[in-house]
Amino acid sequence: MKRQALDIYDDMPRAMQAYISNFGWNFNKKACEYAVSLMRKKFGNSEKVEPIEPWTKEQVDKLLKKYGLVLENDVMYNATYVCNDAVANCFKSSIPDEVHLAMHVKDVLDDVDGCDELPFRFWVQKMVAMGMPIEWEDLM
Repeated sequence: MKRQALDIYDDMPRAMQAYISNFGWNFNKKACEYAVSLMRKKFGNSEKVEPIEPWTKEQVDKLLKKYGLVLENDVMYNATYVCNDAVANCFKSSIPDEVHLAMHVKDVLDDVDGCDELPFRFWVQKMVAMGMPIEWEDLM
């Protein structure tokens, strides 16, 4: 049984309320592109940190299709965010190759203990924890 999230009672900025009214707790294209633009990856044993090469929604869809994976709980650009987050944090280390990257995206989005809103909620909380404001008006 799906219940209302406790944060519906929090005091939210008007622009955040407008975003959520339009898109729910999900990534639209602009929000996903913005979130991905902030992602960085440490390469090898060096201290060098660089932006990732973003995967588009089309590339993620093609990746999933290539390995015969169908997402049951994908909404808008959530899979694109999850894939890029994995590329930034795990790809070529704990996620060794593309087939495991695709499986990770499916595991996260179709987790029986989760919900389709978790990737976006995670990102919002991450931004709050890092003290980075979200310009909600720019994401509409």
